[in-house]
Amino acid sequence: MNARAVALVFRAVALAEACSWVALLFGMFVKWVLGTSERGVQIFGPVHGGVFVAYVLVALVAARVLRWDARATLLALAASIPPLVTLWFDRWATRTGRLPLPEPAPTS
Repeated sequence: MNARAVALVFRAVALAEACSWVALLFGMFVKWVLGTSERGVQIFGPVHGGVFVAYVLVALVAARVLRWDARATLLALAASIPPLVTLWFDRWATRTGRLPLPEPAPTS
């Protein structure tokens, strides 16, 4: 597996996980604070659950392919629990060299 491809997939799933968290939190706000509809939770609950599972699987693949140590792997997995922390992990892993940068687009 190509390390840059794994990093690209990891970044995409980390962003999707964060976005699904925001959508679920919005759905919970509408349900519990406004009390108007449960539809947001009914839709975004399963979406977030699926993206969460995908993030965990992709994080484990990335840890193996990118040769993360136990600390980085545990941080990646723990980042999936609080809202939006997957974005922080992505930045941290990039800054510390654990997640390679994407190749620049060719210019003509």
